[in-house]
Amino acid sequence: MSAGTIMEAGARPPVGLRLLGGAMDAYKRVFVSGRSAELLSPSNPVRRSGFELDSVVEKLERPAPDVLAVTLRAPDGRPLPSWRPGAHLDVFLRSGRQRQYSLCGDPGDSFRYRIAVRLIPDGDGGSRELHEQLQQGDRLRIRGPRNAFTLVDAPSYLFLAGGIGITPMLPMVRAAGPRGHLVYTGRSRASMPFLDELPSAEIRPDDEYGPPDVAALIARAEPGAAVYVCGPPPMLAAAQRCRFALDATGSLHTERFSAAPVVDGKAFTITLARSGRTVQVAPEETTLTALRRILPDASYSCRQGFCGTCEVGIRAGAVDHRDRLLTESARADRMLPCVSRAAGDALVLDL
Repeated sequence: MSAGTIMEAGARPPVGLRLLGGAMDAYKRVFVSGRSAELLSPSNPVRRSGFELDSVVEKLERPAPDVLAVTLRAPDGRPLPSWRPGAHLDVFLRSGRQRQYSLCGDPGDSFRYRIAVRLIPDGDGGSRELHEQLQQGDRLRIRGPRNAFTLVDAPSYLFLAGGIGITPMLPMVRAAGPRGHLVYTGRSRASMPFLDELPSAEIRPDDEYGPPDVAALIARAEPGAAVYVCGPPPMLAAAQRCRFALDATGSLHTERFSAAPVVDGKAFTITLARSGRTVQVAPEETTLTALRRILPDASYSCRQGFCGTCEVGIRAGAVDHRDRLLTESARADRMLPCVSRAAGDALVLDL
């Protein structure tokens, strides 16, 4: 998800280090104060389970013609779980679809969450379902908050947002204050949501400035800066190509809104050990996608190999591990099917 020094936004350490991280997080809560405390993200930011709750749609807004901003609250009016800049929610739609949306409201407001959804007309229907069916007063099942795009402490920040990629940046920019500079790009000003909340941002719509030169923009980063990029895949790809050009003391952090495409995939067969059912995994699809054809309720969340929600056991077969979570010992008999796949022709899963 990110690179730089190289720092992987959302990558999780082994279990032992995660336990130590928890102790350090408690230390920070007690002994660290001021702006640094506000910026530091929890050492174990990704919550895997046990944080599902119902929410009520308090308000719907249209900050851009094809963007729906949704404000949520608890049905009983109680405070919601706290979150840090960069966090997102898993949202469960009535259709059974599950989507992830960045929290773009105020972390200091313990009673409300805000997310924003851009309509993707030719997508698989998740955004269209929300845009066309969601109404004020409706209930939404959510999980989280979870954070895979942590805001690290740094002497300065350069934020580069493309289109709806502005959503995780909004609370980050506010938290960074004078240490941060935001460059916000999009097709046109009319298509760019939340402009009224960004009076100090550098606004660069394509119809006025042309397509963004990502390398030139990232080259502006000061020594030691943390560079955050969120936007369409070409912007992220261009940012990753720039990671080695950064100052050695800086870091690059990127976030995607969808699973990365399968690269160098080969077809193979999955067998479920407990039922004997089989399914073919096509070269261009993930193991999880194929698995859900025969197990529609199979759990998942990030679809990018960092949260561990989809973790399954392996009974037989070699695995091409592509996750950023499992330890080497765990990989002997476990895998994350959202990104990992067979290294040969078949896998037998402990399902």
